[in-house]
Amino acid sequence: MTKKPRKRSNPWRIIILVAVIAAVIYFNQTVVPDIEPPFIPTVTATENPETYINRAEELFEEGKLSQSMGAYREAILANPEDSSLYVALARVQILAGQPEAALENAELALLRSPDNPLGHVMKAWALDFLGDLISAEESIERALSLADKNPLAHAVYAEILIDNQDYEAASAESLRAMELGPNLLETHRARGYVLYWTGNFSEAIREYQSALNINNAIPNLHLMLGYCFFANQENDKAVTSFSQANALNPSDPLPDYEISRIYLLDGVYNKAIQYGSLAVRDAPSDPLMQGNLGVLYFRNREYDQALNYLTLAVRGGTTDTGDIVEGVPLSYKLRVIEIFSSYGLTLARMNKCEEAVPVFQTMLSQVSENDIAVINANEGLSICTENLSEITPTP
Repeated sequence: MTKKPRKRSNPWRIIILVAVIAAVIYFNQTVVPDIEPPFIPTVTATENPETYINRAEELFEEGKLSQSMGAYREAILANPEDSSLYVALARVQILAGQPEAALENAELALLRSPDNPLGHVMKAWALDFLGDLISAEESIERALSLADKNPLAHAVYAEILIDNQDYEAASAESLRAMELGPNLLETHRARGYVLYWTGNFSEAIREYQSALNINNAIPNLHLMLGYCFFANQENDKAVTSFSQANALNPSDPLPDYEISRIYLLDGVYNKAIQYGSLAVRDAPSDPLMQGNLGVLYFRNREYDQALNYLTLAVRGGTTDTGDIVEGVPLSYKLRVIEIFSSYGLTLARMNKCEEAVPVFQTMLSQVSENDIAVINANEGLSICTENLSEITPTP
């Protein structure tokens, strides 16, 4: 067998091959280092947390609480281990009427810094708003053990003591807070709160107005100022303050509820029903709001309408919009006695005494020490007795 003769090399093929090799070397050494590897996230510049903090503080001073909270959240994303950011956010949330969220952020602050006194202050304040007075007092005492000259701690302690009905100690704490922080919104607020609950309404009005001069966009301050004006028998000013509170926090049913009560006392039932309806719209599952609207219709002698809302308040049920209402149990709270009284009397005046009589009997047995409940129950039983006497027997 003979081998095939070898082909002669092509010089152009060699030249092209050398050129390709040179291009590959150039690409690896020059171009590849400038290309970012695939599937690796691009690093973007993060704004300095101080920028967010400054923005949040400016927004708070302008009364833009929602935007201020958003800026604090951005600061936390930029620096999630800074406990002071959670404290600052919690403070704004409490003033904006969000104690549950404030409690969560206060606890996050303490998780990162267990000895942060302001973290304990915010936790105590949130717990006070949520009605857990025992835990609130424990937290504020811890805060004072860490910083006994902090004016905010003394201000919050004053509010907790008032809610515990320790008026003398609360007054002392509020004065101490004013001494340590005379220019703080919270110290004027706490002093006003103490003065309101001790019956010094004119002085309380001045303190709340001082707090509002520092920041006019805190809904709770307007709400409390409204209570002070109402207690001071300045109903027109009270309605104005409640309206301002409602404008700042439209989802809160309390301002509309309080306005409805003022118009009820003034005998302006159509306006009372208007604002009572707005309160129900804001809190359709709240039996007290449903019951209040029922009371307003009852006082206006619109018994069919009254019965719808009073039944929801007392018996519970489902609203036309599908909201579930749990009936409120009978107690010595005046609002509850008013609802049960109106419910029973509405039934009696609609000649539904088989339903009304058990209501009155329950009132006489469970809240017999309340004079208003006893008077209304006896009146209802009297109406039902008259209704029975008017029935003509069938042969």
